[in-house]
Amino acid sequence: MAKAKLGRPSDQREHLLRNLATDLIVHERIETTEAKAKALRPVVEKMITLGKRGDLHARRQAASYLRKVDADEEGTQTAVQKLFSDVAPRYEERQGGYTRILKLGERKGDGAKSVIIELVD
Repeated sequence: MAKAKLGRPSDQREHLLRNLATDLIVHERIETTEAKAKALRPVVEKMITLGKRGDLHARRQAASYLRKVDADEEGTQTAVQKLFSDVAPRYEERQGGYTRILKLGERKGDGAKSVIIELVD
């Protein structure tokens, strides 16, 4: 299966997806372009599946991928803590399909298709 290149070299693309995945887990809803959201969806699904496993190895795998967000930003938990304590238990009975993409239309500046990607409740 081919991956979307998103107009970036592979290292920049990997960092972009890591940042987007971290932000989606922390904020549970972000606005981005349609191509980025479609590339982000499998990454976030895998992170939530790791969170559902809940063992030490899964926690370390998630911590190695997600960005290290300080816990004192906005008084929230780190992304890994939130993934394992809040997000993953919410989907314990669900067998996938943890994200939803809502189309917003085109951006004014460059006409890119804008979407909201969020965690389903």
